[in-house]
Amino acid sequence: MSAPVIVHAVRTPAGKRGGSLSGWHPVELAAETIAALVAQSGIDLERIDDVIMGCVSQVGPQSTNIARNAALAAGLPETVPGTTVDRQCGSSQQAIHFAAQAVASGAMDVVIAAGIECMSTVPMFSNAPGGDIRAVYGDRLQARYAERETYGVPGLVPQGLSAELIVDRWGLTREELDAYALQSHQRAATARDQGRFDREIVPVRRKVRDRETGEVTEHDELLSADECIRATSAEALAGLKPSFLPEGRVTAGNASQIVDGAAAVLIMREDVAERLGLAPRAAIRHMTVLGDDPVAMLTAPIPATQRALERTGMTADQIDLYEVNEAFAPVVLAWQREIKADMAQVNVNGGGISLGHPLGASGAKLMVTLLHELERTGGRYGLQTMCEGGGMANATVIERLT
Repeated sequence: MSAPVIVHAVRTPAGKRGGSLSGWHPVELAAETIAALVAQSGIDLERIDDVIMGCVSQVGPQSTNIARNAALAAGLPETVPGTTVDRQCGSSQQAIHFAAQAVASGAMDVVIAAGIECMSTVPMFSNAPGGDIRAVYGDRLQARYAERETYGVPGLVPQGLSAELIVDRWGLTREELDAYALQSHQRAATARDQGRFDREIVPVRRKVRDRETGEVTEHDELLSADECIRATSAEALAGLKPSFLPEGRVTAGNASQIVDGAAAVLIMREDVAERLGLAPRAAIRHMTVLGDDPVAMLTAPIPATQRALERTGMTADQIDLYEVNEAFAPVVLAWQREIKADMAQVNVNGGGISLGHPLGASGAKLMVTLLHELERTGGRYGLQTMCEGGGMANATVIERLT
């Protein structure tokens, strides 16, 4: 069978929490990217076999199979089904994997892989009892890790404590974390100012929800750029208090931002693209998903990247660009310590710290940026990986074709 290829990929701008996208219904924001994807690509709607969408907080307006709802809202034929995936922060990267596997096997010809998360409307952990993520684990799972204790907390712990555990395990300093966060904002600002995101972003109308009344105000102007990039400084970052431990080193400044956003990727086999007269832009050469320690939780990108490189027969220096999700600065820094990648090739346009981390949308969002940046720079290979709740990670290797 011919390789699965990416034909088109788009994303919305990232809207900061309570900001320009806070009034959007998640179904409708997701539909914006699907509609733009099919319109810009020119694909015959009847040729689409499925819509696979990542979403983490599947509750309220993001519940009841948002993939199907968004596909219909986007105007796709009723014959096009949809299914929603939860692999935590890697949900839409897993959607890409499922789509690629479906077309590579010959079971399907054309699949849209997408992601959505409106974190202003559906807050993180709103699908957990009382907002306590530990309440979803149950006694049997907690008992498996009961002898483990992290900063006085037994068993499985929230991600913030896992991030602090990584800081200690790899001996990272507060100065290193903040320096990385500052670099993320600087790179994102440069990318924005140079127009690097213009081709990948679908501008959307500003809709703002009042935090107190819930009333939505629609504006005539469009949001066409990520609105969470900050003109911060080393001094400002150093002045922030630790978020998870009194003497901790992880702060709001060196962790990802809560944002609203959606992204979509059009995937098919290369022979199908050629038959439909569509230009393949990148081939998906490898897909890995791997579990790791669920207490440390955020370390899985390291073995996932190692496995991806091993199975492709590649070395770290053969990858032209990396996208490693910036859930927390220590995730990327610990990953770099082990992989030895050149940081000049990692998150070159910023990441979750500066551009936001819309949970279920981030996997597709990063892939959109990776594809466009490979095209802009002329790089050949890109690798994307991200940590995921429960101690998992996806890793994807793509090869630019055009």
